[in-house]
Amino acid sequence: MHLYSVAENGALRKITRLPFTENSVYIVDDFKNLYLWFGKRASEKKRDLSEKQIKKLNEKKDSPANVHIISQGKEFGAFLAMMGILRKGVKDRASIERRTELEIEYEDTMELIDLGLEPDLEGEITINAHELSQEKKKYDDLCKELARAQLRILKGKTNISAAEINKKAKEIHKSSSTYEELCWLIAELNLLLKKESFK
Repeated sequence: MHLYSVAENGALRKITRLPFTENSVYIVDDFKNLYLWFGKRASEKKRDLSEKQIKKLNEKKDSPANVHIISQGKEFGAFLAMMGILRKGVKDRASIERRTELEIEYEDTMELIDLGLEPDLEGEITINAHELSQEKKKYDDLCKELARAQLRILKGKTNISAAEINKKAKEIHKSSSTYEELCWLIAELNLLLKKESFK
């Protein structure tokens, strides 16, 4: 996953976290998708130049990515689910590339392990996401589980109320996330929490 901020002159700067300030414009490249986020007070010039930059980034890809333009306060779908991660930032060594497919490729991962290869971070997430998917939990329960993980990242060791979890779960439920994607995101966040990979 690559994160960029867009300067007033349109220049891109690689960054490691998104503070989501009102004057900012960010580009998030998760390889399958390109997200262009506009702060409420971002200038028209910066908005126009950022759209040109995201077009250039997409033209360089082997397979064009889906482009999503998002305004502050109106976040949706998978981007909404990732916001907790993007705010905190992930260390370079633990940076995670979102999957290019929605399907959890468990069998491919196990084949590599059977060949004697230790699973990398993506492999660990794949295994954990597969195990979670096999539990056949209800979609609503997965939304709550993801909400709990996001709030743990945002609030640390502070107590999290049931009301907070339910509110965040409703936001996730409104997103376009598939069952498999929820499993992947939950496994991803739980592993990051376990490894304490956040700055």
